[in-house]
Amino acid sequence: MEDNTIRRIVILGGGTAGWMAAAPLAQRLGNHASVTVVESPDIGTIGVGEATLPTIRFYNALLGIDQADFIARTRATFKLGIEFCDWGHLGNRFFHGFGDFGPPLAGRTAHMHWLRLARAFDRMPPLEDWSMPAVMAREFKFVLPNKSQPGVTDSFSYGFHFDAGLYANYLRDYAVARGARRVEGTVTAVEQHPETGFITALTLRDGRRIEGDLFIDCSGFRGLLIEDTLHAGYDDWSDQLPCNSALAVPCASAPRLTPYTRSTAKDAGWIWRIPLQHRTGNGHVYSNAFTSDERARDTLLQGLDGAALDEPRQLRFVTGRRRKSWIKNCVAIGLSAGFVEPLESTSINLIETAVGKLVELFPDRDFRPELADEFNRVMSVRYESVRDFIMLHYKLTARDDSEFWRYCAAMPIPDSLRHQIELFRETGRVTILDRDGFAEPSFVAMMTGLGVVPKRYDPMADGDDLRQVHGHFAALRDMIAAAVAKMPDHDTFVRTQSVSAKVA
Repeated sequence: MEDNTIRRIVILGGGTAGWMAAAPLAQRLGNHASVTVVESPDIGTIGVGEATLPTIRFYNALLGIDQADFIARTRATFKLGIEFCDWGHLGNRFFHGFGDFGPPLAGRTAHMHWLRLARAFDRMPPLEDWSMPAVMAREFKFVLPNKSQPGVTDSFSYGFHFDAGLYANYLRDYAVARGARRVEGTVTAVEQHPETGFITALTLRDGRRIEGDLFIDCSGFRGLLIEDTLHAGYDDWSDQLPCNSALAVPCASAPRLTPYTRSTAKDAGWIWRIPLQHRTGNGHVYSNAFTSDERARDTLLQGLDGAALDEPRQLRFVTGRRRKSWIKNCVAIGLSAGFVEPLESTSINLIETAVGKLVELFPDRDFRPELADEFNRVMSVRYESVRDFIMLHYKLTARDDSEFWRYCAAMPIPDSLRHQIELFRETGRVTILDRDGFAEPSFVAMMTGLGVVPKRYDPMADGDDLRQVHGHFAALRDMIAAAVAKMPDHDTFVRTQSVSAKVA
């Protein structure tokens, strides 16, 4: 019987996506298949964001990466969520934390009981007071969740802020140590089988040929394999996500490391602030249809915590996704598969999803089309889910101080997102259409933060004694405040992690 096992995997493009794909494949297949990463010296890493969702921890853990070593080598800090400023209306501030608002009570989620209490009692504290990550962020505190003691100290999660270039290098070293091979060169031609159209080899500028069975396209926005060669097509989402430009610049670190990302809405977009150990990452995501590049640059530089460490770097993008990310023997991962702006730090998460799904559906050389169909179905749902969640940030605005925000308030949205918004507005309920996407607390945090006040709450919540519910919430709020008061500062905790890595 002919051996149909894939023996040669070729990844076009390094950077975060390329090495995130290479690391687990080298770990699992290093003794059975070659993994070759072709990196061009002429193409830099895009890296418009350096913040993650908590899922990055599971990716690292599957590789057996020591967290303290990772933090030290990537100059990472911890991320409890995102602080949103001036979203919804000028002067607004709220927090999207990685955690819930307390445990369910009598079978109903905590926010339903809070909605009931907010109607019954004057000056009810904000819902964020029952979010452990929000309270920790407010006080600049951090510890790891205490898994051995269920309760408020285990009611949150966390991601990271890190240097994306250092992370790519970290994974490169990991993959190479497990047999992956790095080839530096620029692709000048892509060879295809004359009958099947499968990709057979990449030709480099110096004449070298890199043959392969499976090709992974991590070539960035261009999509050299998935688009230029296999013509996947692209769904343009610019009408629903109007930002198409970004300026990125690092600056000197602030005196205090915040354990969260900050997103501040501006006249034609928003600004990110991401604190690392050695610098602060900043960027301005905007639509050049509503402002000029020069004005966007001035807005970015005026809001820095410290001196700029470089000139702002200009990026252009078109939000959307390939109609198919897996065609024949080619799988696109990262920017070559699509791009949804970095407002909720989803870019790396989408890479994680694609790499995980490729490992799960790993083919032989027959490349059964059913595998590609399933991969494309999953990735389509994930990209559309992320698109809708980010669109919600723009659509739910009361701002009318600029043409950009008036456009966002009036823009059409998918029926599925409209249903989610109206269901919450009318009943306080959240429906989750993508179980692998953002969970109920994220929708509650965003919609309440953006000013959506539900007209009703779950009537089942009325079955519990109001005073007892109020007492439960008061006690829980006090427990959260007391636990946070005992925690170390985020700065101190980060230094402790870095020191422990050096000692080890």
